[in-house]
Amino acid sequence: MDDLNRFRQETRDWLNENCPQGARGPGPMSIGSRSIKLPVDLTLWLDRMAQKGWTVPLWPKEYGGAELDRDQYRVLIEELQRINARTPLTGRGVNYIGPTLLEYGSDEQKARWLPRIARGEGAWAMGYSEPGAGSDLASLTTRAVLKGDEYVINGRKTWTSDAVDCDYIFVLVRTSPDKPKHLGISLVLVDMQQPGVQVHPIRLLSGKSPFCETVFDNATTRADDVVGGVDNGWTVGKRLLQFERSTHAGINISGSQGGRNDDSGVPKTVVSYASDSDGRIVNPALRTRLVNYTMNDAAQKLTQKRVIEELKSRAPGFASSAVKLTGALLKQEGDELMVDAMGIRAVGVDDQQFLPSETAITRNWLYGKSLTIAGGTKEIQLNIIAKRVLGLPD
Repeated sequence: MDDLNRFRQETRDWLNENCPQGARGPGPMSIGSRSIKLPVDLTLWLDRMAQKGWTVPLWPKEYGGAELDRDQYRVLIEELQRINARTPLTGRGVNYIGPTLLEYGSDEQKARWLPRIARGEGAWAMGYSEPGAGSDLASLTTRAVLKGDEYVINGRKTWTSDAVDCDYIFVLVRTSPDKPKHLGISLVLVDMQQPGVQVHPIRLLSGKSPFCETVFDNATTRADDVVGGVDNGWTVGKRLLQFERSTHAGINISGSQGGRNDDSGVPKTVVSYASDSDGRIVNPALRTRLVNYTMNDAAQKLTQKRVIEELKSRAPGFASSAVKLTGALLKQEGDELMVDAMGIRAVGVDDQQFLPSETAITRNWLYGKSLTIAGGTKEIQLNIIAKRVLGLPD
């Protein structure tokens, strides 16, 4: 038995013995947060995987990882999928700021932050966009002023997803207002559990409030929690965006995110609502759309696997924009297919008149409209592809 086959067998045996039944099947992935209490099985699963270093399999052991190579990582993901195990840890800690710290963090920052991220100790929010600085992010005005060994932060950020449940936030702030706008920005790490940080949920069309506005009113952070150096935030922040977009695209291998089983259930839903007694979809236009969607979905998954296997760095660079965009458009097309197939059953939000599964599809369809905005708008991704991938002129 060669080394990789031995690793597969050992991994399979360990997962079979240690993955609780409550951590298998569909459902949410585990995230660490002071304010969210996980079910017993998910807590146990997170703890066991963290002890193995498999919440962040490619990270160095000294920071809570397992230092797996790419082939071993692929085997681990395949074995997780084989038993339908939920990803033990996901979120902006392992997928965004963690790998950014591995590249740009000081030795002290890595030693202080990365092990706790690997253990799921604290959920992270993202402080980038502002009411007056969205696509033109470099126009941000949130200020950080050095006073002694701390920075004092004032300003506001919007679209800080899940901030109401988060413990920490990484924030782009202006540290040198006299410099050109791209050159006076820094990325800082802030503890949200302080009076100077206030979070206000934003209610969405879907009825949920995952997006928030976060206000900094004389909030403070340590001076040594500037990542990548003072006024170097534009460079560091752009790299973090690559990790974010690759996560949206399903190709970020910084954590164990690749183990997530992503079955949208589109074919099953369309067939159950739009077929005759023989299971044949009656509407030929709907049938053609489903065939095209299924082929595109298969191509998307193959592309994700190919990018992961070809990856030579922890973030796939400009490929993340392409795969993120096609994934978002595919998700929206799948949602439209289900809604069209369901007809009147897709317009309800009241569980008393509609099945919970039906209202869930409706809310997901509404939420899915944000996917070509969140993580970088469709227009921004197209510009990146045009300039950085295709080499087209400005």
